[in-house]
Amino acid sequence: MNTTTLPTLSQDELKTLVGQAALRYVVPGEIVGVGTGSTVNKFIDALATMKDQIKGAVSSSIASTERLQAAGITVFDSNAVDRLSVYIDGADEIDGSGYMIKGGGAALTREKIIAAQSDRFICIADESKLVQTLGVFPLPVEVIPMSSQRIISQFQAKGGQAAVRLKDGKPLVTDNGQHIVDVRGLQITDPVAFEAEVSQWPGVVTVGVFAFQRAHVCLLGTATGVKTLDFI
Repeated sequence: MNTTTLPTLSQDELKTLVGQAALRYVVPGEIVGVGTGSTVNKFIDALATMKDQIKGAVSSSIASTERLQAAGITVFDSNAVDRLSVYIDGADEIDGSGYMIKGGGAALTREKIIAAQSDRFICIADESKLVQTLGVFPLPVEVIPMSSQRIISQFQAKGGQAAVRLKDGKPLVTDNGQHIVDVRGLQITDPVAFEAEVSQWPGVVTVGVFAFQRAHVCLLGTATGVKTLDFI
Protein backbone atom coordinates (compact mmCIF):
# COMPACT_ATOMS: atom_id res chain seq x y z
CA MET A 1 0.00 0.00 0.00
CA ASN A 2 1.44 3.36 -1.05
CA THR A 3 0.41 6.47 0.89
CA THR A 4 0.88 10.11 -0.09
CA THR A 5 0.71 12.33 3.00
CA LEU A 6 -0.94 15.73 2.51
CA PRO A 7 -2.68 18.32 4.66
CA THR A 8 -6.30 17.62 5.63
CA LEU A 9 -8.52 18.06 2.58
CA SER A 10 -12.22 18.63 1.96
CA GLN A 11 -14.32 15.96 0.23
CA ASP A 12 -14.36 17.99 -2.97
CA GLU A 13 -10.58 18.36 -2.84
CA LEU A 14 -10.24 14.61 -2.26
CA LYS A 15 -12.35 13.92 -5.35
CA THR A 16 -10.09 16.22 -7.35
CA LEU A 17 -7.02 14.48 -5.95
CA VAL A 18 -8.10 10.92 -6.80
CA GLY A 19 -9.32 12.11 -10.20
CA GLN A 20 -5.87 13.48 -10.92
CA ALA A 21 -4.15 10.41 -9.46
CA ALA A 22 -6.07 8.20 -11.92
CA LEU A 23 -4.27 9.85 -14.85
CA ARG A 24 -1.23 7.66 -14.27
CA TYR A 25 -3.29 4.62 -15.30
CA VAL A 26 -4.34 6.16 -18.63
CA VAL A 27 -2.42 4.62 -21.52
CA PRO A 28 -1.26 7.25 -24.05
CA GLY A 29 -2.51 6.66 -27.58
CA GLU A 30 -5.45 4.53 -26.48
CA ILE A 31 -9.16 4.94 -25.69
CA VAL A 32 -10.05 5.14 -22.00
CA GLY A 33 -13.23 3.85 -20.37
CA VAL A 34 -14.93 6.54 -18.28
CA GLY A 35 -17.62 6.03 -15.65
CA THR A 36 -20.24 8.31 -14.11
CA GLY A 37 -20.60 10.46 -11.00
CA SER A 38 -19.20 13.44 -9.14
CA THR A 39 -15.78 11.86 -8.56
CA VAL A 40 -15.55 10.80 -12.21
CA ASN A 41 -16.37 14.38 -13.20
CA LYS A 42 -13.12 15.39 -11.49
CA PHE A 43 -11.30 12.70 -13.47
CA ILE A 44 -12.81 14.01 -16.72
CA ASP A 45 -11.58 17.49 -15.83
CA ALA A 46 -8.10 16.06 -15.25
CA LEU A 47 -8.26 13.95 -18.43
CA ALA A 48 -8.88 17.13 -20.43
CA THR A 49 -5.32 18.20 -19.61
CA MET A 50 -3.96 15.25 -21.61
CA LYS A 51 -6.68 14.95 -24.26
CA ASP A 52 -4.12 15.29 -27.05
CA GLN A 53 -2.34 12.16 -25.78
CA ILE A 54 -5.35 9.81 -26.08
CA LYS A 55 -7.61 8.75 -28.95
CA GLY A 56 -10.75 9.40 -26.90
CA ALA A 57 -13.10 7.71 -24.47
CA VAL A 58 -15.98 5.28 -24.13
CA SER A 59 -18.56 6.65 -21.71
CA SER A 60 -21.02 4.94 -19.35
CA SER A 61 -23.71 7.64 -19.43
CA ILE A 62 -25.18 10.53 -21.37
CA ALA A 63 -24.03 12.90 -18.61
CA SER A 64 -20.40 11.78 -18.85
CA THR A 65 -20.51 11.83 -22.64
CA GLU A 66 -21.66 15.44 -22.59
CA ARG A 67 -18.91 16.41 -20.12
CA LEU A 68 -16.24 14.63 -22.16
CA GLN A 69 -17.34 16.25 -25.39
CA ALA A 70 -17.46 19.67 -23.73
CA ALA A 71 -13.82 19.08 -22.73
CA GLY A 72 -12.91 18.36 -26.35
CA ILE A 73 -12.54 14.59 -25.90
CA THR A 74 -13.89 12.32 -28.65
CA VAL A 75 -16.44 9.76 -27.38
CA PHE A 76 -16.67 6.39 -29.13
CA ASP A 77 -19.54 3.92 -29.11
CA SER A 78 -18.52 0.83 -27.18
CA ASN A 79 -19.35 -1.35 -30.19
CA ALA A 80 -16.65 0.46 -32.18
CA VAL A 81 -13.93 -0.57 -29.72
CA ASP A 82 -12.62 -4.13 -29.32
CA ARG A 83 -11.08 -3.63 -25.89
CA LEU A 84 -10.07 -0.95 -23.44
CA SER A 85 -6.85 -1.00 -21.46
CA VAL A 86 -8.45 0.72 -18.48
CA TYR A 87 -11.82 1.73 -17.08
CA ILE A 88 -11.92 4.45 -14.42
CA ASP A 89 -15.03 4.88 -12.29
CA GLY A 90 -16.25 5.50 -8.76
CA ALA A 91 -18.15 3.25 -6.35
CA ASP A 92 -20.87 3.61 -3.76
CA GLU A 93 -19.15 0.92 -1.68
CA ILE A 94 -16.01 -1.15 -2.03
CA ASP A 95 -14.73 -3.91 0.23
CA GLY A 96 -11.27 -5.24 0.99
CA SER A 97 -11.35 -7.60 -2.00
CA GLY A 98 -12.31 -4.99 -4.59
CA TYR A 99 -15.96 -6.04 -4.79
CA MET A 100 -18.26 -3.03 -5.17
CA ILE A 101 -21.80 -1.72 -5.06
CA LYS A 102 -22.44 0.72 -7.89
CA GLY A 103 -25.45 2.40 -9.43
CA GLY A 104 -26.17 5.39 -7.22
CA GLY A 105 -26.07 7.44 -10.42
CA ALA A 106 -28.34 4.96 -12.22
CA ALA A 107 -25.66 4.07 -14.81
CA LEU A 108 -24.82 0.58 -13.51
CA THR A 109 -25.68 -1.36 -16.67
CA ARG A 110 -23.46 0.66 -18.97
CA GLU A 111 -20.78 0.77 -16.27
CA LYS A 112 -20.75 -3.02 -16.02
CA ILE A 113 -20.60 -3.38 -19.81
CA ILE A 114 -17.56 -1.12 -20.09
CA ALA A 115 -15.89 -2.75 -17.08
CA ALA A 116 -16.25 -6.13 -18.79
CA GLN A 117 -14.67 -4.65 -21.92
CA SER A 118 -11.62 -3.35 -20.03
CA ASP A 119 -8.37 -5.01 -19.00
CA ARG A 120 -8.23 -3.10 -15.69
CA PHE A 121 -10.81 -1.40 -13.47
CA ILE A 122 -9.46 1.54 -11.46
CA CYS A 123 -11.89 2.63 -8.75
CA ILE A 124 -11.65 6.21 -7.45
CA ALA A 125 -13.44 6.89 -4.16
CA ASP A 126 -13.16 8.50 -0.74
CA GLU A 127 -12.49 6.45 2.38
CA SER A 128 -16.14 6.53 3.50
CA LYS A 129 -16.87 4.08 0.66
CA LEU A 130 -14.57 1.38 2.07
CA VAL A 131 -16.61 -1.22 4.02
CA GLN A 132 -16.07 -4.65 5.52
CA THR A 133 -19.34 -6.08 4.14
CA LEU A 134 -21.34 -4.73 1.20
CA GLY A 135 -24.89 -3.61 1.86
CA VAL A 136 -24.75 -0.42 3.93
CA PHE A 137 -25.41 1.60 0.77
CA PRO A 138 -28.80 0.75 -0.79
CA LEU A 139 -28.23 -1.79 -3.56
CA PRO A 140 -29.37 -0.48 -6.98
CA VAL A 141 -30.92 -2.97 -9.38
CA GLU A 142 -31.92 -1.92 -12.90
CA VAL A 143 -35.14 -3.70 -13.85
CA ILE A 144 -37.66 -3.91 -16.66
CA PRO A 145 -40.60 -1.86 -15.30
CA MET A 146 -43.22 -4.63 -15.51
CA SER A 147 -41.10 -6.81 -13.19
CA SER A 148 -40.46 -4.30 -10.41
CA GLN A 149 -43.08 -5.44 -7.88
CA ARG A 150 -42.17 -9.11 -8.21
CA ILE A 151 -38.48 -8.30 -7.80
CA ILE A 152 -39.29 -6.18 -4.74
CA SER A 153 -41.05 -9.23 -3.26
CA GLN A 154 -38.06 -11.46 -4.01
CA PHE A 155 -35.75 -9.10 -2.12
CA GLN A 156 -38.21 -8.96 0.78
CA ALA A 157 -37.95 -12.75 0.98
CA LYS A 158 -34.18 -12.28 1.38
CA GLY A 159 -34.69 -9.82 4.25
CA GLY A 160 -34.32 -6.61 2.24
CA GLN A 161 -36.57 -3.58 2.00
CA ALA A 162 -36.92 -2.58 -1.63
CA ALA A 163 -38.60 0.28 -3.48
CA VAL A 164 -38.60 1.79 -6.94
CA ARG A 165 -36.37 4.87 -7.11
CA LEU A 166 -38.35 8.03 -7.74
CA LYS A 167 -37.47 11.33 -9.41
CA ASP A 168 -39.91 14.24 -9.14
CA GLY A 169 -42.50 11.87 -7.74
CA LYS A 170 -42.29 9.41 -10.64
CA PRO A 171 -40.13 6.33 -11.25
CA LEU A 172 -36.68 7.37 -12.41
CA VAL A 173 -36.02 6.30 -15.99
CA THR A 174 -32.45 5.22 -16.78
CA ASP A 175 -30.54 6.00 -19.98
CA ASN A 176 -31.69 2.53 -21.07
CA GLY A 177 -35.39 3.30 -20.51
CA GLN A 178 -35.67 1.08 -17.43
CA HIS A 179 -36.36 1.59 -13.71
CA ILE A 180 -34.16 1.25 -10.61
CA VAL A 181 -35.13 -0.74 -7.52
CA ASP A 182 -33.09 0.24 -4.44
CA VAL A 183 -32.70 -2.42 -1.74
CA ARG A 184 -31.85 -1.67 1.89
CA GLY A 185 -31.08 -3.98 4.80
CA LEU A 186 -28.86 -6.51 3.01
CA GLN A 187 -25.53 -7.93 4.12
CA ILE A 188 -23.80 -9.29 1.04
CA THR A 189 -21.21 -11.66 2.47
CA ASP A 190 -20.66 -13.58 -0.79
CA PRO A 191 -20.76 -10.99 -3.61
CA VAL A 192 -19.96 -13.51 -6.36
CA ALA A 193 -22.82 -15.85 -5.45
CA PHE A 194 -25.19 -12.94 -4.85
CA GLU A 195 -24.50 -11.35 -8.23
CA ALA A 196 -24.83 -14.70 -10.00
CA GLU A 197 -28.18 -15.41 -8.34
CA VAL A 198 -29.91 -12.05 -8.71
CA SER A 199 -28.70 -11.65 -12.31
CA GLN A 200 -30.83 -14.69 -13.18
CA TRP A 201 -34.09 -13.28 -11.83
CA PRO A 202 -36.46 -12.58 -14.73
CA GLY A 203 -36.76 -8.84 -15.26
CA VAL A 204 -33.39 -7.93 -13.75
CA VAL A 205 -31.30 -6.03 -16.29
CA THR A 206 -28.29 -5.49 -14.02
CA VAL A 207 -27.66 -5.88 -10.29
CA GLY A 208 -25.36 -3.26 -8.80
CA VAL A 209 -22.97 -5.75 -7.21
CA PHE A 210 -19.71 -5.69 -9.17
CA ALA A 211 -18.08 -9.00 -8.28
CA PHE A 212 -17.29 -10.51 -11.68
CA GLN A 213 -16.09 -7.04 -12.75
CA ARG A 214 -14.44 -6.08 -9.46
CA ALA A 215 -11.82 -3.37 -9.11
CA HIS A 216 -8.17 -4.17 -9.73
CA VAL A 217 -7.00 -1.01 -7.95
CA CYS A 218 -8.73 1.54 -5.72
CA LEU A 219 -7.39 5.07 -5.33
CA LEU A 220 -8.87 5.93 -1.96
CA GLY A 221 -9.07 9.55 -0.89
CA THR A 222 -8.40 9.97 2.83
CA ALA A 223 -8.19 12.96 5.15
CA THR A 224 -4.45 13.09 4.53
CA GLY A 225 -4.19 12.08 0.89
CA VAL A 226 -4.53 9.15 -1.51
CA LYS A 227 -4.02 5.50 -0.59
CA THR A 228 -3.52 2.96 -3.36
CA LEU A 229 -5.20 -0.39 -2.70
CA ASP A 230 -4.16 -3.22 -5.04
CA PHE A 231 -6.56 -6.16 -5.23
CA ILE A 232 -5.29 -8.21 -8.17
